[in-house]
Amino acid sequence: MKLRTGVIAAAVLGLTIAAGAQQPPATAPPPTEGHGGPPPPGAQTPPAPSQGGFPQGPPRFPAHQRPPVDPAVLERGRGVYVGVCGACHGVDARGGQLGGLNLLRSQLVLNDQDGELISPVVKNGRPGTLMLPIAVADADITAIAAYLHGLQAQGTNQGGPPPGPPVELNILLGDAGAGEKYFAARCSTCHSAAADLQGLANRVPDPKMLQNLWVSGGRVAGPRRGGRRPPSASSAPTATVTFPSGEKVEGRLLRLDDFLVTVAFADGTARTIRREGEVPTVEVKDPLDGHRDLLSILTDANMHDVTAYLATLK
Repeated sequence: MKLRTGVIAAAVLGLTIAAGAQQPPATAPPPTEGHGGPPPPGAQTPPAPSQGGFPQGPPRFPAHQRPPVDPAVLERGRGVYVGVCGACHGVDARGGQLGGLNLLRSQLVLNDQDGELISPVVKNGRPGTLMLPIAVADADITAIAAYLHGLQAQGTNQGGPPPGPPVELNILLGDAGAGEKYFAARCSTCHSAAADLQGLANRVPDPKMLQNLWVSGGRVAGPRRGGRRPPSASSAPTATVTFPSGEKVEGRLLRLDDFLVTVAFADGTARTIRREGEVPTVEVKDPLDGHRDLLSILTDANMHDVTAYLATLK
C-alpha cells in the first residue's frame, strides 16, 4: 500500500513539472519612470543628481531663487563693493580682518530685495559698531546689493562661499625698512639675520606661512612625532631647580606642577624631583615668552612691516 502511494505521488509531481515547463516565461512588467529602467519613448531623461547628492531642480534656499541680474550691474556692484566694502567685509563678502561680518550669511542681506534694507545701513551706519556712515550714490548701493545677492545665489549652500578659485591674499604690504628697525628693537636679542634667520625667505617662500611662522615663534623644518613637531633645543623651555642646600639641577623642562618637576639632560636621561610648596625653587626660562609678550603690543602695521623685512632675508 505504501509503495503504491509513493508511485502515485511521483507521477503527480512529474506531471506538475512538465506542465510548468510548457508555460511561456513570465515577462517583466515595464519599468515605471523614476523607479529604474529607461524612460518611455519620447520622454525626457530624468536629471542626474548634482554634486552635493541633491537632485537638480528648484533651488533649496530663497537666496538661490533670485532672478538673473544684468551683468553690467553686477560688474559695477563688484567694483564699488571692492573699493568701499571689501576692506572690512572681505573680498568674498565673508568677513574681513577689520571686523566686518559675513554678508553672505547676514539676515539683513538675505531679506533685502533691491537694496532697500542695505541702503539705510550704508548711509547711516550702525551706532555702537565699526560700521560708519558711507557716502555712496543710490545707484551704486543698488548695484552693491545686486552683487551681494549674486554671490548668495551662486553659493553652494546658504552662506557658503561663491564658486571660483581661492582668493590669493597679498601679505607683503608693509615697509621693509620699518620692519628692520622694529626687528632690531624687539627681536634682535634672540634672533639674527646673519645667523638663525639667514636665508629664511628661501626656506619659507610663502609670505603667509612666513608671517604665521614668526608671529607664533614656530619652526621651519624638523621631524614630526605623533602629528606634532618636537621642540628644538633652542626653543624648548629650560628649568633650574635649586635645593635648600644650594645644589642646582638644570635641564630641559619636561614637566612642572605643584608636586613634581622633571628635567631632561643632554645625555638623554631625565630626573624627577618632588616639590613641597616652593621647595625646591624652580626658575623657568621659555624662549617663546618674547613672542607671547609681543602679541599684546603687536599692531597690524608692525606685523606687515616685519613680514616684509623677513621676506628680504634670502
